Amino acid sequence: MYNVMLADDDYPVIELLSETIRWEELGLRLMSTHENGWSAWEQAQRQTPDILITDIGMPKMDGLELSGRIRELNPAVRIAILSCHSEFQYAQQAVRLNVQDYLLKDTLDPEDLVQRLTRFKQAMDEEKQAGWEHSRMKRMYDEAKELRKEQSLKNLIDLPLLSPENWRKEAAEYGLLREGEHTLPVAGFLENYRQVKYRFFSDQTLRFAVGNVLKEVLENFAPCGVHAGYDARTWLLFFSGKPGLHRNLYEETAQMLKEIQSALRKVLKVDMSLCIGEPCASPESLKQALGGLLASGGLRFYLEPGETVKLRASRPKPETEPEGDDLPPRDLFSFYDEALGELRGALLDREPQAIRSATAAWTARIRKERYPPEAVKDWVLKLLLDLKLKLQAIPSVSTASSADTLHKEIADIDSLADLHAWLNGHLESWAATDFGGHKSGRRPEITEACVYVTRRLHSRISLDEVAEHLHMNTSYFCRLFKKETGSTFIEYVTRLKMMRAQELLDRTGATVGEICEQLGYDNQSYFIKTFKSYAGVTPVEYRSRLR
Repeated sequence: MYNVMLADDDYPVIELLSETIRWEELGLRLMSTHENGWSAWEQAQRQTPDILITDIGMPKMDGLELSGRIRELNPAVRIAILSCHSEFQYAQQAVRLNVQDYLLKDTLDPEDLVQRLTRFKQAMDEEKQAGWEHSRMKRMYDEAKELRKEQSLKNLIDLPLLSPENWRKEAAEYGLLREGEHTLPVAGFLENYRQVKYRFFSDQTLRFAVGNVLKEVLENFAPCGVHAGYDARTWLLFFSGKPGLHRNLYEETAQMLKEIQSALRKVLKVDMSLCIGEPCASPESLKQALGGLLASGGLRFYLEPGETVKLRASRPKPETEPEGDDLPPRDLFSFYDEALGELRGALLDREPQAIRSATAAWTARIRKERYPPEAVKDWVLKLLLDLKLKLQAIPSVSTASSADTLHKEIADIDSLADLHAWLNGHLESWAATDFGGHKSGRRPEITEACVYVTRRLHSRISLDEVAEHLHMNTSYFCRLFKKETGSTFIEYVTRLKMMRAQELLDRTGATVGEICEQLGYDNQSYFIKTFKSYAGVTPVEYRSRLR
């Protein structure tokens, strides 16, 4: 629907046109009528018309001045002039104002104006359609160019470089490796990818949003800033310029990277950590630099949210990494039992602060020693799965996440900061589980008994001891435990001790005798017999199967 303004100091003309023409049937809306040019101009500044029908000779402001002013507001406005014979000398000026029609009042027939209005609307529809088609074609062209650019860069990274000169010519179209310029590559990594993706519903939406922010910020970089998505969480940024004594591409780039991080945080609430490569002057050196940036998994894993580091040309590691033979030990699993015990205790105590303190301490140790990322993820996943198993042995305690879910979630994590947050989230969620048993219908005394046993697997645990701890009659507690759990108290204690024995056989070099003592058994033969009854093999046979 197009807006029409009618201005004429001859009221009968206004009345005739207002009531005779069926504006809405023409796809038009008569937005306002005015008896002088100034009133029409004031209205046009608030809402600009698409079509202006005006007399020339009006008080306060004539129709030609009104037409000129409105055309400045809307260059595409259609104008029809209503005039008397005595004013026909103004026609030449009307032509200069690009007035589309000039009608004489003496012979005015509303149907003539309807025909002109119909032509106006058809022309505007065609222009709008052409403009939409032009916008659509431009958008398709821009999208195709972006896809071609991304694919070209992926081919440079993943495939052999058969024709460096041809690739350079193509890259120059995107602003890379132009004559006499160096290109500085940067890899950007989105933090907390799983939650960010959830907020944006899909990788496609996330890439579109991030790409728009990068495009807007990089338009301000002189002489050239280019971005390309490598995947949903990884972006490639390129900064080009001519080297010189009075220019420092690193400094210029560092400032722009801060602006990018700030814009992403402000607009999308997204953090991006960055790794800067070496300036490149050829396709071969750019290929090597990009390969190094994307292969630096260890470096990326240990980046703090929003951190920016420079990648060394010699090998992918930060400048602060230890040199030479002074590298840290890589046996993270030697600390496994210590970490498992500490986290299990904090979970059973349901102390969120203790959980956070423990995970923060272990994260700090891992960051300091820089263990291989995959080893760290395996270590954390095993911790969670073992803790989940421990909690499931306690009646009324439920851990919602399945083992398959945990495996899938951890596969999407590529930084220690995200891994720490993920571990904390699960542990604190489990700690908040209803230990009182109300959700499962079990008695709180039974849950408390199970927690008591879990904390004291290293010692002998008697039925009388637990009943006394709960201030209950031993015989009554025995019957109640059987009713609530389906097993006797002694069977439950034995099962938990044998599960712990399997853990120690799996992960430690302790002898069978030492494990026997750690679980509070005085008689090694009895321990071996009990273990075989539970596992189907002796402790020695069980361990030999692992080798």
